[in-house]
Amino acid sequence: MAGNSAQAQARSLLAVQDPRTEFIRQCTGHMAGRWAHPDAVCGCLHDHAAAVVPDSDLREALLRGMRESGVPTIESEWVPASKQSLISATFTLIAKPALQCMFDPAD
Repeated sequence: MAGNSAQAQARSLLAVQDPRTEFIRQCTGHMAGRWAHPDAVCGCLHDHAAAVVPDSDLREALLRGMRESGVPTIESEWVPASKQSLISATFTLIAKPALQCMFDPAD
């Protein structure tokens, strides 16, 4: 039992140290079976979201949605009320890169 606890602590520590890797791990479960290389799709989604969404609250909400569902999603309650009107514009920013990640990752 102690070995399992140590392994869990090590995974938790690694996740804190590398949020991209943890994002890919969580996202991949939703992508498996849909895409030939779910880890590449998830990595691409993460990188584009991090690059094109300038607001940290909206970016974190978008990443949360992708981690939890495998697709770009933002729930209103995940962002401050003052920024909820920016959700639509955030999807506009991420739309083309997300589609490229899923359907044409070479571009």
